[in-house]
Amino acid sequence: MPGNPALARFGQHSVPARVTAEMAHQGWDRPILAQLIDLPGELLRGDLGVSFFHGDQVAERLTETIPATLELSIAAILLAVPLGICAGVASALWRGSWPDYAAMTFALLGVSVPVFFLGICLMTIFTSMPTSGRVAPTMISQFHTDFFLCEAIFTGRFALALDAVRHLLLPAVALATIPAAVISRITRSSMLEVLSSDYLRTAKAKGATLWRIVWRHALPNASVPIVNIAGFQVGMLLSGAVLTETVFNWPGMGRYLVTAVREQDYAVVQGGALVIAAMFVTANLLLDIAYLWLDPRIRTQS
Repeated sequence: MPGNPALARFGQHSVPARVTAEMAHQGWDRPILAQLIDLPGELLRGDLGVSFFHGDQVAERLTETIPATLELSIAAILLAVPLGICAGVASALWRGSWPDYAAMTFALLGVSVPVFFLGICLMTIFTSMPTSGRVAPTMISQFHTDFFLCEAIFTGRFALALDAVRHLLLPAVALATIPAAVISRITRSSMLEVLSSDYLRTAKAKGATLWRIVWRHALPNASVPIVNIAGFQVGMLLSGAVLTETVFNWPGMGRYLVTAVREQDYAVVQGGALVIAAMFVTANLLLDIAYLWLDPRIRTQS
């Protein structure tokens, strides 16, 4: 990014000596190579720097905002995976009929409509649903952790949990649309390939029910590409959450980073990017481990 963070804070017409003193105080006047050499040690200590505009520790602010993003992303994937798989299976089973056309129309719309536009449409249609925040402002003081929904469920405070779900529903639906559409298309193509296999024709000849053929034989054998794309979508949800959180005023990491980019708060942008990258890599690592469980042939080859 072009620009100078000190100038972004003090303004283009600030006193040059003040800008120079701030650059020296932050260590930004040192050679880039020297700053990069110090970076790994700071990361190992959990030091992501200090917000240039607000003066608080970036790691602490990210710790406060990540739970909101995690709850939103988990809710979205819990909606997207079952919906996408069911739509893809129905589309493959009744290929060329109205369920197929309906599912693929849904998939086309899902990948075509921008998340922010869908969010605005949902807010316009469902006017009785909350469209900002995680819970009602009067209820925030009743929580002791930043995982509002999980805390409310585990402590048995179902009135708080219901309010948290009502606030979570619209942003989760908006965020889940693209992953659900992608998963449905992958499920359809994978199921069509498996349904034409010889062993499934044998199962049909033996009189196996459609339910058993699909859920016992076809879907498990088609699951590897489905899990692959589903795991990839988990990582992509983090980028989609930026727009969703901005539209719905959701106090998560995405909105925090959008504000930091607008303010040119370099430490926050850098720390947030590193955290998102770490979460993406972790999701892919868990995905690779899931492959070993789903496909015994991979264990044999390794």
